[in-house]
Amino acid sequence: MVAVLAAAALLTASACGARNDDVPPPSTVEVFTWWAEGGEKAGLDALVTRFGADCPGQRFENGAVAGGAGVNAKQALTDRMIRHDPPDTFQAHAGAELLDYIDAGQVEDLTAYYTAWGLRDVLPAGLIDDLTVRGKIYSVPANIHRANVVWTNPAVLARAGITAPPKDLPAFIDDLAALKAAGVEAPLAIGRDWTQLMLLEAVLITDLGPERFAGLFTGKTDWRGAPVTAAIGDFAALLGYGNLDRDTLDWPQAERLLIDGKAGYQLMGDWAAADLTAKGFPGYGWFTFPGNGKTFQWLADSFTLSTGAANITGTECWLKTVSSEAGQQVFNAAKGSIPARTDVAAAGFSPYQQSAMADWKTAVPVPSCAHGSGCSQAWQSAVNAALRAYSIGGDPKTLQAELAQAAVQFIRA
Repeated sequence: MVAVLAAAALLTASACGARNDDVPPPSTVEVFTWWAEGGEKAGLDALVTRFGADCPGQRFENGAVAGGAGVNAKQALTDRMIRHDPPDTFQAHAGAELLDYIDAGQVEDLTAYYTAWGLRDVLPAGLIDDLTVRGKIYSVPANIHRANVVWTNPAVLARAGITAPPKDLPAFIDDLAALKAAGVEAPLAIGRDWTQLMLLEAVLITDLGPERFAGLFTGKTDWRGAPVTAAIGDFAALLGYGNLDRDTLDWPQAERLLIDGKAGYQLMGDWAAADLTAKGFPGYGWFTFPGNGKTFQWLADSFTLSTGAANITGTECWLKTVSSEAGQQVFNAAKGSIPARTDVAAAGFSPYQQSAMADWKTAVPVPSCAHGSGCSQAWQSAVNAALRAYSIGGDPKTLQAELAQAAVQFIRA
């Protein structure tokens, strides 16, 4: 009897041990983004389908928090990080924006994956340089977006006698005046703070040129200089042709003015291409912001591996899908961006995307503070605060002084 009981106890212990050893790892991968509607959501859905095919046994959990450019999502993510409750992976803009997470030890080093997955052979060297922080890489880019694009409602323009893109910024202001004279109340559709920063950056590129513009974020160009003063004056002129409720609108709401024929133009990143099509407005026009020439103001949506992620295996498979040729093809074709990889064929992409893919290979790249490739989140917040104050009746000299002070503070930091 003793022998039987001992054997039973041993079998029970072995069975328990086997159950513990055989417990499968978590199969849910929480992916935190701000892609909740329009072309952005369509792109995410396409990527999720690809993830399901590439990663059997893994299940996508949507952690999206709505809000253009991640305004709401970034705050929600910060709150979760403070509670030590990170998602497995989260969307962030590649470049300087990731510094806050890196310095806080909230993201893992992904450098080894770049070698294992052959990414160094298919991503531009300049992009890898921009992704590298202190010798390590902390995110995988899903795409490349262009920020300095003007979208048009051709029918509205035609009624005002405008049939071609303006050749320079003064000609653009003349066209805005023509729209106003033709009865268009808000010729230029504008949204809140960060969309106004995009507009200011486009003007700065025109008035400073790409090299001096990029120098604004490295300390090589003085924010107090006369070219910046002139750019703020041009920016003010453009705001004068915008909608008065701009500070209450997110970018899709401002875009609705364009779709409904209440505006002729909107400066917005090229995610607008897929969004306009998804909303039943495929007849849009576009051109690079007047005076920007061959400058490509880039930003990249990228994904991280959170420190403390519950499902590391599933997250690795998500990141591999994001970086793959097939993943970037289906994602970008739906979202309206272009692949970060250079080996993805142009077939199947829209005419706009094909033109952007060609430009990405030849144009002069510059970063975007509005979208994190040029400045940290804290710097971006300071600039947006200065623009909010200016938009409700502020003084241009005060705006320039506040922009200069932010640069001094955060470049030194």
